[in-house]
Amino acid sequence: MAAFMNITGLALALAVAVQPVTSGEAFAAGEQMVAQRAVDCRAAAMRVAAEEGGQLLSVRESGGECVIVVLVQGSGNERPRKVTRRVSQ
Repeated sequence: MAAFMNITGLALALAVAVQPVTSGEAFAAGEQMVAQRAVDCRAAAMRVAAEEGGQLLSVRESGGECVIVVLVQGSGNERPRKVTRRVSQ
């Protein structure tokens, strides 16, 4: 939620600096920026899951990076393991 507020605030500041806009337009711009980041992390998560040959457990944005956790099956009698990868956006 804090990231959303920061992004919305940044979008509002940029919109005000560039041209006068209504608060509704600034909010829509902030939502679009959040949606773009979500799409970027989703694509990165799918790529990492395919590369690791595992099942996607979670994905989140943290500090401009996507933090992706994948469950990878062990070979033979090995237990499954979690693999965490950070991908720059």
